[in-house]
Amino acid sequence: QVQLVESGGGSVQAGGSLRLSCTASGASGDTYSRSYLGWFRQAPGKERDWVATINTRISITDYADSVKGRFTISHDSAKSTVYLQMNSLKPEDTAMYYCAAGDVRMYFIMTMRDVSKWNYWGQGTQVNVSS
Repeated sequence: QVQLVESGGGSVQAGGSLRLSCTASGASGDTYSRSYLGWFRQAPGKERDWVATINTRISITDYADSVKGRFTISHDSAKSTVYLQMNSLKPEDTAMYYCAAGDVRMYFIMTMRDVSKWNYWGQGTQVNVSS
């Protein structure tokens, strides 16, 4: 059973930066190397929206248009950790941010924009951006 634990959320003014981290445990090295890791976010009263995905085997990435050019997803396989560097934050980025893990053997990376394709979820970390 894979467990995901996020950290790094907080409050920041518009234009500022935050870096979220998510560490995976309970997965073998082989499992990690064939995983998608991703970030979603959910604002109060809204659906959970996909933000970014990374393929841990070949490190290709995919971003939602709303964050492209501002957010960067990366991972450190030695630490089994995925990061989300968020720059030029806007008030509309305010949300609970969730880390997720999925299996690369099942889908192409763009398919992972669908929340239903992910197997494991973290508990979330809150990001608040004030204007």
